[in-house]
Amino acid sequence: VQLQASGGGLVQPGGSLRLSCAASGNILSINSMAWYRQAPGNQRELVASITSGGSSNYADSVKGRFTISRDNAKNTVYLQMNSLKPEDTAVYYCNAYIIATMYMNYWGQGTLVTVSS
Repeated sequence: VQLQASGGGLVQPGGSLRLSCAASGNILSINSMAWYRQAPGNQRELVASITSGGSSNYADSVKGRFTISRDNAKNTVYLQMNSLKPEDTAVYYCNAYIIATMYMNYWGQGTLVTVSS
């Protein structure tokens, strides 16, 4: 099982980006999916999570600006990021609890988001 994240890049403050993360492999089902981020010198932190039923949860710092969603048919989770701020600059990682040969937690490889003018 692999998680492949994409969509990062350089954006100006106030701009938008959409991250995607697709799970592949011999997957039976996916439970919760989430996005984390880690800025230089900081610990990895939870940005947003979503259950298999679509219930979502957000860090206070991104509420009202970021939206997490998922396409269960495509085994993909998305993070729509609007009104980006320089403090959103970080490597963003996707995470998922997946049932394949066993129930395990998986991490994607990370995608860099840089918010700068």
